[in-house]
Amino acid sequence: MADLLSIGLSGLTANKTSLAVTGHNITNVNTPGFSRQDAVQATRNPQFSGAGYIGSGTTLVDIRRSYSEFLSAQVRSSTALSSDVEAYRGQIEQLDSLLAGTTTGITPSLQKLFSSLQTAAEDPANIPARQLVLSEAQGLARRFNTVADRITEQNSFINKQMSAVSDQVNRLATSIASYNDAIAKAAANGQQPNDLLDAREEAVRQLSTFVGVTVVAQDDNSLNLFVGTGQPLVVGNSTSRLEVVPGQGDPLRFEVNLVNGGSSQGITSLITGGELGGLIRYRAETLDPTLNSLGRLALAVSDQVNTQLGQGLDLKGQVGSALFGDFNDPALASLRARAFSTNTGSVQPALNITDTSVLTTSDYRLEYDGTTYTARRLSDGEAMTVIASPLTTPPSSVPASYPATLTFTDKAGRGQGFELALGSEPVAGDKFLLQPTRRGATTINAQLDQPDQLAFAAPLRSAADLQNRGNAVIGQPQITNTLEPMRLSNLKAIDSIELTFDSVNGRLQFTSPLPAGVTITSPAMPAPPAPQVQTIGVTSGQNNQLSYVVEVDDGVMVQSYTISQSFSGRPENGDKFTLGFNSSGVSDNRNALKLVDLQNKQTVGVDPTITSIGTGVSFTDGYGDLVERVGTLTAQSRQDSEATGAILKQATNNRDSLSAVNLDEEAANLIKFEQYYNASAQVIQVARSLFDTLINTFR
Repeated sequence: MADLLSIGLSGLTANKTSLAVTGHNITNVNTPGFSRQDAVQATRNPQFSGAGYIGSGTTLVDIRRSYSEFLSAQVRSSTALSSDVEAYRGQIEQLDSLLAGTTTGITPSLQKLFSSLQTAAEDPANIPARQLVLSEAQGLARRFNTVADRITEQNSFINKQMSAVSDQVNRLATSIASYNDAIAKAAANGQQPNDLLDAREEAVRQLSTFVGVTVVAQDDNSLNLFVGTGQPLVVGNSTSRLEVVPGQGDPLRFEVNLVNGGSSQGITSLITGGELGGLIRYRAETLDPTLNSLGRLALAVSDQVNTQLGQGLDLKGQVGSALFGDFNDPALASLRARAFSTNTGSVQPALNITDTSVLTTSDYRLEYDGTTYTARRLSDGEAMTVIASPLTTPPSSVPASYPATLTFTDKAGRGQGFELALGSEPVAGDKFLLQPTRRGATTINAQLDQPDQLAFAAPLRSAADLQNRGNAVIGQPQITNTLEPMRLSNLKAIDSIELTFDSVNGRLQFTSPLPAGVTITSPAMPAPPAPQVQTIGVTSGQNNQLSYVVEVDDGVMVQSYTISQSFSGRPENGDKFTLGFNSSGVSDNRNALKLVDLQNKQTVGVDPTITSIGTGVSFTDGYGDLVERVGTLTAQSRQDSEATGAILKQATNNRDSLSAVNLDEEAANLIKFEQYYNASAQVIQVARSLFDTLINTFR
């Protein structure tokens, strides 16, 4: 009877626990990260009797947690990937809307500027038309400024979000370390603390939404967590922390450091996954290149327009003034080169733009080891060749005395379109971040406010003598080399230079004497040691292209003008043609037409080493390429979002199929264990009845 009673009591105890476990499952059906538990039973050791071994009941051996590390690891990795993509998508969709919008993009303002130039070119003396050009230039500059400001605000938001996310990472890391300590202590008795394990697993999953982590289990049931390429975040019950600080090279671009005790390590480029990884990836892959590309376009527009205006004359007969501000202003040049906060020297270099057409959209890092400068283009990691030279001499490989300039070329020999001015020698170990185009769109401004100062007229003119007997026509001269600045006194020295046709030799001859200080040469006949009259061969009855060089010395500066013009028809012997300063070019629109042509001229991203075919793109195409690139990345991010969302859902479903609580199943278990409980109680009742019968027998 005692054995039967013991058997019944063991069943009663086991099923009571099973009912408690089932109730625990039901009440935690909505608890995040909870894993279903089961009571595991085993038979007690049987007792031997003459008839064999007789069972002695049941015992509980474990409260088992329905858990798979493989499935949970899939959920963690899928969560990190999905959060990364969602953070990236959330940012790039805003940027795409900004750049591609008909009211917020750059293209409409560009088109309005060149449309106004076309209107003004049709009537170059019309002051209202000229005023419209100034207004549209101001509108274009403001549009560049506004778009750049919006992108800069997005960068500021990313900085703040990185700080907020790092705080969440640190909170969860501390919580996981506490769970590690509690679990290690609780598991010392040989059993698993299931609810603590679930809570820790949920904390790790939540951590994966903020940053990608690698989880390594230890023998004492604790988990070690690593970020990046193996940087420890949680080791046992100790933690490191993430700290978001202003960048060493660019304080407007926050970086992530891993702080452990008194040491700090920069890990920004190593972080992947989670919201933090997505924000960093978006900034590096999209935000920075977009701001640089926009800045390069703004620099190219201001440079090309200003340069072309400087090749013409305004309504007052003066050399044209700049429409946009000087992007090489010392205050702006100093912002493009930043000394690292860790530098021991005090050198603050200035970066000057030398050629906007060959600028890239990359930043650069310059380092100095005490004797040699090394530089690297950050977009592709290519090492640059750095040539140091004194400011007053051409570049050479000889180390420069200071002040000095540094020029940069890539392995193909292409210049990068900028130079660095150093006032003194840096200290060994100093580093500098070079951002040639980063602030181009932020700082562009339209400074010209007088419409009559727009230089729409060409500086030189030609005409055929009215007394000529032939029908030859000479085209208007074009200056094919760019002079900065073009001097008015030199231009005025080119005064009524006469060309006479010599039918015997078939040549145009510059009539002697030439104006004071003027020398004329041509590619076909270089200037001789002693001055003599220059001639240019022409073929009567055909279209000829004249090309010659006029060198002018006004006593202050020598300037050379390479001139190209057409010559056609049939001249007669002695026919005369003149070349001179365009002193009354009020209605001349030749330079205005060249300004209009800039809209489709390939002036952005030119490769100077390729001369056989045209390289580079126009202003409109350059911005179109930027919009297309961002749009493509946006579409890709949406596809990635759908894909990673589906992967996360599948991983979660796989995990839930094993670990989640099924209320129908638990309800069935309640009924089953209730019946088991009642049956065990009935065993006890039978044992009692038998015992009573036995006692009554001996009375």
